[in-house]
Amino acid sequence: MGLGQSSKAPVTEDTDEVNFDHFQILRAIGKGSFGKVCIVQKKDTKKMYAMKYMNKLKCVERNEVRNVLKELQIMQNLEHPFLVNFWYSFQDEEDMFMVVDLLLGGDLRYHLQQNVHFSESTVKLYICELALALGYLRTKRIIHRDIKPDNILLDEHGHVHLTDFNIAAIVKDDLKATSIAGTKPYMAPELFQSFEGSHPGYSFSVDWWSLGITAYELLRGQRPYVMKSSTPANEILQTFHKVHPSYPAAWSLEMKSLLRKLLCLDVQKRISCLAELQDLDYMSDVNWDAVLSKQVPPGFIPNRRRLNCDPTFELEEMILESKPLHKKKKRLARKTKEHGSDGSPQNGQLQQRLDNVQRDFIVFNREKSRKAVADTESSELSTSEKNKAIEDGQNNNIEPAAYLSG
Repeated sequence: MGLGQSSKAPVTEDTDEVNFDHFQILRAIGKGSFGKVCIVQKKDTKKMYAMKYMNKLKCVERNEVRNVLKELQIMQNLEHPFLVNFWYSFQDEEDMFMVVDLLLGGDLRYHLQQNVHFSESTVKLYICELALALGYLRTKRIIHRDIKPDNILLDEHGHVHLTDFNIAAIVKDDLKATSIAGTKPYMAPELFQSFEGSHPGYSFSVDWWSLGITAYELLRGQRPYVMKSSTPANEILQTFHKVHPSYPAAWSLEMKSLLRKLLCLDVQKRISCLAELQDLDYMSDVNWDAVLSKQVPPGFIPNRRRLNCDPTFELEEMILESKPLHKKKKRLARKTKEHGSDGSPQNGQLQQRLDNVQRDFIVFNREKSRKAVADTESSELSTSEKNKAIEDGQNNNIEPAAYLSG
């Protein structure tokens, strides 16, 4: 059963700005701390996407607006085979919308909960694919800070894609991040020192620790350290120094060695960049170009006959949600009629904050950006060819200068 299936003709308005009316809502597939997610189809191109929508009032009340806007800012500058790439963003008076790649393979947390056994070769490929994503993020000076099975989605062929940049940090030059963010069971030891007040700062290495915890969990079905979100920081620091993760005898020596290098308490000795991973003997048989182009088939392929997510999401949207997405158009029209174009009155300070969201929100259209880049490159190429023709005409009778090599 779809959410608001529509037989209307595709939108043909002559406008560059994509909005809610350009999409057909198909069904709800998930929810997170910042909003809910549904499958949509763009009416003109028929392409399928995932659309995350976040209620403005809730975001303002929970002080989440800054993180939403930061995620928009970060994601519009990213595009990589192993990321969940961002396509469009727009807003209306109720919600902020982000449209991203649709990945129907489910997240790795879902598959762990379904008791999927991931083979060592499959996890090795996941590590390689995620390492390429981390290497790319490093070139953009971005620390993800929340790598865990929940934030790794599979496509229909089983390749991994990193998502959720709402607590990512951008570090300039050789500076370090100092603010505390993440999910405790996946956070690196150096992050907890900041809880203790020493504030040494941290950098890209925290993501590689999280990658190690995630890989261990995928292989074993449990994490190497037992801790909860409620565990105090001082207890977690003690756990790191007192508990030594156990590595099952069935795992290869090479995989155990790799995990120890990822889960190294000493940041200086931890594998913390793509080049260090690629230098390992264990990775000598990896064709990195083939991995990047998704030519290496994963050992686990999600079931294509089912939607790999919790089916209760759609029931919640249809039955429990007070403002379901499929009734938005009628609701907004009624609201405007009842209260005028400004909608229902808010108290002054709250309304000011909502107005700020409206003003600061980043509208994005990757299709439009790509076309602009292509047009610019085409124009530059044309100009370059003209200049080359002029130079050739001017230099026909000139002997080339002799250059010294060295």
